[in-house]
Amino acid sequence: MRPPRPRHARLLGALVLAGTVTGLGAAPAQAQEYRYWSFWDGPAAGASPAKGGGWSYATEGPATSRPRDGAVAGFRFTVSADSAAAGKPRRAADFAAICGKTPAEDGSKRVGLVLDFGTKAEAPGGETPPAVRTECARLPEDGTVGDALAAVAGPLRYDANALLCAIAGYPKSGCADKAGPGSAPGSGTPDPGASGDASATGEGADGDDSGGPSAGLIGGIAAVVVLGAAAGWQARRRRG
Repeated sequence: MRPPRPRHARLLGALVLAGTVTGLGAAPAQAQEYRYWSFWDGPAAGASPAKGGGWSYATEGPATSRPRDGAVAGFRFTVSADSAAAGKPRRAADFAAICGKTPAEDGSKRVGLVLDFGTKAEAPGGETPPAVRTECARLPEDGTVGDALAAVAGPLRYDANALLCAIAGYPKSGCADKAGPGSAPGSGTPDPGASGDASATGEGADGDDSGGPSAGLIGGIAAVVVLGAAAGWQARRRRG
């Protein structure tokens, strides 16, 4: 079999390099923690809350999440470096307990909200978190979780990138700010943006000026290397 020509060798080298960079991006390394509002989905409408309150980290932001009547959404102010380490709301996603006194009406839907302002250890300096509370929002049938928040948990505060910074005026300032070491005992390594808007989540603090590129940035560079090398190789094959 004929050995690879130099251009193929260069392609293979680029792929190996990209794979190495991706591996480095996946390493925990020095994960930066942030203070932010994490966004959680309760169980499917009509289902009973499971162990741990029935919460799962939301895969889209409150501005695009359109729950059904009977759904529960949760928000927790937390300190963490990724969604796996984020603190869950400390009250169950129990629709009956939250909206049991709000009757169903044609043309609208009811969405329960659990608002957990976090612990004193997670609070920004000089602030005291309010107690956990629940609200039942009545919305138009196409209403979003963001609409529910605006209806019953104002004032809300967003930054220029539409990242949710404050619920019911908490915290008074800042938005997905970096937290110093030890701010949240037991917290692990977030991407505050897994919840779309962070509720990210997705949406979160992507910029990290702590002295090195973030894992997301390294992974993006690796993807560009792989796709660019593959595209060049395909083009040369067509010309040959």
